Amino acid sequence: MGDIYSALVDIVGKEWVSSQKEERYLYGRDPGLTLPHEPDYVVMPRTAEEVQKIVRLANEEKIPLVPKGGGLALTGLVIPQKGGIVLDMKRMDRIVEVNEKARYVIVEAGVTHGVLKSHLERHYPHLRHSIPDSPPIATVVGNAVIHGQGRLAQQYGFNSDLVSGLEVVLPTGEICRLGSCSLSPYWFSRGAPLPDLTGLFLGWFGTTGVITRLALRLYPAKKMRDVMVFLADKGEQVPDILLRLVHTEMVEDLLVNFQPLPIMLQGNYNMLMYITGDTEEEMEFKRKMLWETLWDYFESRDGGFMSVPEIMKSPYLAMPSKDTTRFADVRKGGGFEYSGPIIPLEKYPDFVRKTEELAEKYRLAYSTIGRVIAAGHCMMFAFAFSFNRADPDEMARVKEALHEAARFSIEQGGVPWKPNVSEQKLIMERMDPVTLRLMKLVKQSLDPSGIMNPGNWEMP
Repeated sequence: MGDIYSALVDIVGKEWVSSQKEERYLYGRDPGLTLPHEPDYVVMPRTAEEVQKIVRLANEEKIPLVPKGGGLALTGLVIPQKGGIVLDMKRMDRIVEVNEKARYVIVEAGVTHGVLKSHLERHYPHLRHSIPDSPPIATVVGNAVIHGQGRLAQQYGFNSDLVSGLEVVLPTGEICRLGSCSLSPYWFSRGAPLPDLTGLFLGWFGTTGVITRLALRLYPAKKMRDVMVFLADKGEQVPDILLRLVHTEMVEDLLVNFQPLPIMLQGNYNMLMYITGDTEEEMEFKRKMLWETLWDYFESRDGGFMSVPEIMKSPYLAMPSKDTTRFADVRKGGGFEYSGPIIPLEKYPDFVRKTEELAEKYRLAYSTIGRVIAAGHCMMFAFAFSFNRADPDEMARVKEALHEAARFSIEQGGVPWKPNVSEQKLIMERMDPVTLRLMKLVKQSLDPSGIMNPGNWEMP
């Protein structure tokens, strides 16, 4: 073990390696419910070449290796299930290039969404990226790896859909570029017209390689932004309302919340429509289109627009939204976790009913949120439950509720998002067996030594 520590010091320097108990404690857990497990070492590389050397060392010594970004997934994806080395990517924090005309940015693996947002606002105010509603310390690469969704998801899809190139250190230690950057100095395409190989690494939770650079598409940053709120009290009407709004092509982001608090919204489906524009005339045109689209709901008293005074709009317009992290403070002890399946819009009412059923069955505080993805092709739904970290019984009840939610999601045709290890097993049990064999073949081919984040996507 001492030889491994010395070898890591030789690669990155003594300041950036630790085997101390306090660091191992911190890197052995995340904010969610997954049981902690400590690594043997924590190392912070600065370059792809240092990552390459660490991966080769891990291969030689057959040591597990777990790449880590912000560590905010909540589902234990970067808890080192079998010990080994946690590869903390935060020192790789350079924004390598912004191509204004081709509208993409190249970032290293440690660049956070908060840093990228600030950089674009300061130097390229006419461009923006799809910001997730996680805390600003979430990394761009980490969010893409778990197929995260951000403020542009309704128009353009998951943040992983916006990836236009990758640089990856393979489990063998080779450095590989994927997309147009494998042939061209430009990172404008992840695949077409070449074979798209980025899918070998996105969604795999670091079990197939270590992403060291990523190119992300950028989009126009409009001068104005506003939010409109529509309320309805019948869940069965929500899918139709959302699809009508999407059909106008006026809405940048589209969310729907259903939760018991605050009291003024209790029993209502709270739909948030975000619009953007460069002139007041453009904004007013979009408001008028959305009003007219839902006017018959207003006339029949099945729904209505809620007036939001300017003084109250700030929380709605914040990017990222702070509502998710606020929910952690609903219960004393400050904990929450959610199961977030990707579902067809038509299933939304069933998933809200299931959330209420689970909250009553397990005696839990709950919240739900749905985000429309890619013009209504699907929705990200969240069963969210808060808990007191000092109450083991309540934590156990939340864990059971989330596991039941995951089973329900699969039975209803949904696909669990960023699944924990037990949810991964549920997925693999029900997955098409030929698909599962193909996944196993890919994983074994890329990582023959089985060192990459073992415990995740472990095929039977």
